[in-house]
Amino acid sequence: MSGTSLDGISAAVARFSDGADGRIDVDLLAYSSRAYTSAERTRLSAALGGGTPAEYCRLNFDLGNWLADAAIQVMADAGVARSDIAAVASHGQTIWHEPGHSTWQTGEPAVIAERTGIDVVSDFRVRDVAAGGHGAPLVSIADALLFSSATEWRGLQNLGGIGNISVVPPGGKAESVRAFDTGPGVAVIDGVTHALHPELAFDVDGKLAKAGRANMQIVSELLGHPYFTMDPPKSTGRELFNSDYVQKLISTARALGASDNDIIATAVQLTAESVGDAYRRFIAEPVKEVLVSGGGAKNPALFAAIERAAAPIRVRHFDEVYFDGEAKEAVAFALLGYLHVMKRPGNVPSATGARGQRPLGKRTPA
Repeated sequence: MSGTSLDGISAAVARFSDGADGRIDVDLLAYSSRAYTSAERTRLSAALGGGTPAEYCRLNFDLGNWLADAAIQVMADAGVARSDIAAVASHGQTIWHEPGHSTWQTGEPAVIAERTGIDVVSDFRVRDVAAGGHGAPLVSIADALLFSSATEWRGLQNLGGIGNISVVPPGGKAESVRAFDTGPGVAVIDGVTHALHPELAFDVDGKLAKAGRANMQIVSELLGHPYFTMDPPKSTGRELFNSDYVQKLISTARALGASDNDIIATAVQLTAESVGDAYRRFIAEPVKEVLVSGGGAKNPALFAAIERAAAPIRVRHFDEVYFDGEAKEAVAFALLGYLHVMKRPGNVPSATGARGQRPLGKRTPA
């Protein structure tokens, strides 16, 4: 899994088996992450804003090799023979996502298949989009089948580059799941931090944000964007929360006399308020608890701000209940690979808006 935060590749080895009441049991055998180098991150970031056919072609194959490296490493960490792996599930990197029209993930699966000698399932989002859906959020099926509560409604919030929430009923009946993107996760925070401190990819431990003071006037103005009031199902990405958005936030804040730390604190507050506002607007179910995962969950300043913004809903780390939350999305796409191999649908129409359940992914034989 390579997400919108562009921080690196998450890889997991997971073993699935059918559980009770239609749920699926999972054993996480290993997890690892491969950070992008500065040069790799620059290439990926540049591709989101434009490029030549040659640049996209080369990036597609090079990213395939980086993904293969991550898969090979995590299999070695798990001590599992390649012959025992049913498939490598690869999300790749989203280059463009236009809800209701098209979506594009890169990272050549043929390279992964050639390097690993294992079948690869990839390109998970396109079938849902072809069926009239947003192609996102796709982790909803994992939230339902793997991480639901037995007795209560539960929210599962991911904070990658973009934030998304799944609202899951007791027992995880997929047809009752709702999910949508809440807005920015860490995309704006990381973008602002890197623009102000080019030596930093992100605000380590939220130290800079904690030293600043958020400008609530700017936060309120930004929350006036139509996306935040649009009814679900809905999805967004770096097409909206991009470098232009980051630069506009910085220039607006500086014109009001904000310090660099104030600007980073304002970006943190934007994400937190967008999450809390989404809960109040769009979650009618009796959700008392939300489990938060993804890179943003590791930012103490952001987590504390979301706790305040989401009250009275209790916010907890995913890690407290399951495994390392950093592994969650990789496990979710492993599940989508498993469902493809088992010839079962992988989307949740109530979350994506698709016309119905569809098998997701394309298989590249070894």
